[in-house]
Amino acid sequence: MEIRKHWRITPEIDFLNHGSFGATPTVVLQRQRELADQLESDPIEFLAPERSLLPKLEAVRIRIAKLLCVDAESLVFVRNATDGVNAVLHSFPFNDDDEVVITNHGYNACNNAVKYACRRSNAKVRIAEIPFDGVTEEVVLERVKSALNSKTRLLVIDHVTSPTALVFPVKRLIDLAHSSGARVLVDGAHAPGMLDVDLETLGADYYTGNHHKWWCGPKASGFLFVDSKWQYEVRPTVISHGMNQIPAGSSRFRAEFDWVGTYDPTPLLALPSALDFLDSLHPSGLAGLMDSNHRNALAARRILCESLTIDSVPPSSMIGSMAAVPLPLDNAEEAEQLRKDLRSQQFEVPVFEACGRQILRVSMQAYNSLGQVERLGQVLRDRFGKR
Repeated sequence: MEIRKHWRITPEIDFLNHGSFGATPTVVLQRQRELADQLESDPIEFLAPERSLLPKLEAVRIRIAKLLCVDAESLVFVRNATDGVNAVLHSFPFNDDDEVVITNHGYNACNNAVKYACRRSNAKVRIAEIPFDGVTEEVVLERVKSALNSKTRLLVIDHVTSPTALVFPVKRLIDLAHSSGARVLVDGAHAPGMLDVDLETLGADYYTGNHHKWWCGPKASGFLFVDSKWQYEVRPTVISHGMNQIPAGSSRFRAEFDWVGTYDPTPLLALPSALDFLDSLHPSGLAGLMDSNHRNALAARRILCESLTIDSVPPSSMIGSMAAVPLPLDNAEEAEQLRKDLRSQQFEVPVFEACGRQILRVSMQAYNSLGQVERLGQVLRDRFGKR
């Protein structure tokens, strides 16, 4: 494939798992290497916040703020969305008997972070059980609404669920939670580069996302948005100089996140190269690429459903650039064997247990083709046959 040459993915593998860690184009890795060479040639000049680092970070912050339709002063950088979720949870002023609502579609690491924060503060976790089979936006809203009550302080919701690849109706969920007096933290790990994300319109209290997934930036790069009225509360997971050393023109909120001790800022600084590259792949830029990936994800789901002789599950409005289908497997052992067998046949594709089902998920980035999915569909057809 002509586009695939821009990535370093092993040619023999049908890599249908962009959603897990992303994949960084060669041109972006080259830019990161250039930045790393600059860093090592003069580490103090490059890394010291009072010298050249902060203006470089600010340029990236402004670039992504424009994409996210939000004021740059409300954005800070984190290593990944899990880091952003933890920063909010560690800072949240929980009281005894407060409740946090999560869903059974949530990312395991982030659900664990919620449970840990609640154990430390004697708060309670309430899980909204949302089915995969027969799910609709209305079902999601109904199940979350039933979990909210007068004790709910925080709703933690995914924009795009990881195991089930569903686009949740986050705007409606945010409005629902706010009407109940709860704040909302959105785990948007998969959303940037897959969906249009307009943070001003969404109105979330907190929203965190990754640069390394669908924006194709280097690993260990993400953002956290915090509404201005809560920025006085939120601290990074590492407390460092920014607590009492705030550069001119900055704020305590940004200063603390901009410097969390010695770290490698090159993944953040290389992000503009990734955005420029993605813009170049489609005549309509990133918006056109996202639409193309979405259409390919819908086509991929159709191929897999036909191979497994099942009906398409969630509505098309709940699909982004990934699609998931339930598998006719009875337990985790069978799922693990399928994973191994698919890997031996040169597929990289995840199989998850979620919502009481074993689920296979495919991702469709620019370097993927429906031919890869058709080959996977044939393997599944040969394995499971007609049911």
